[in-house]
Amino acid sequence: MLSKKLVAAFNEQIAFEIHSALIYKAMQAYFAAEDFPGMANWMSVQYQEELAHAEKMFNFVCDAGGRVEMLALEQPRNEFSSPLEVFETALAHEQIVTSRINNLMELAQQEKNHAAQIFLQWFVTEQIEEESNVNLIITKLSRVKDDGRGLMMVDQELAQRTFIPPTTNE
Repeated sequence: MLSKKLVAAFNEQIAFEIHSALIYKAMQAYFAAEDFPGMANWMSVQYQEELAHAEKMFNFVCDAGGRVEMLALEQPRNEFSSPLEVFETALAHEQIVTSRINNLMELAQQEKNHAAQIFLQWFVTEQIEEESNVNLIITKLSRVKDDGRGLMMVDQELAQRTFIPPTTNE
């Protein structure tokens, strides 16, 4: 059973995960317009991951006897000056997500809700991977700067990413 305070916090995080998906969809649109199909693909996979995270939380709240309420979302940013700026923005966003997940975990710990803590541990670990992946791309983009060949190589590499939904027991 989840307290009202924990349900409200999960509802806010579900909305934030959906908002995150919209952020990545806007980034995908930017890359599609700028003719970077690999980077657009990477953002499409990120979009799908964020929706899967929201769904995972949605199901947990329902399974734990809580009531999910869908909250309003704000419009994501749509314009960027470069691929590097996009990924720097993505990293800053992922750092906010990490902070929010940590705050949710702290609330679950304060309330001694062990089921929520076990559930949230997957997200804590996931955020390490999320930030690491974006950091690596930023490093590569920083190295190639505006070199067209380098940008093409990074774009081709990012085209290889595929969406793998989280399993139900993760």
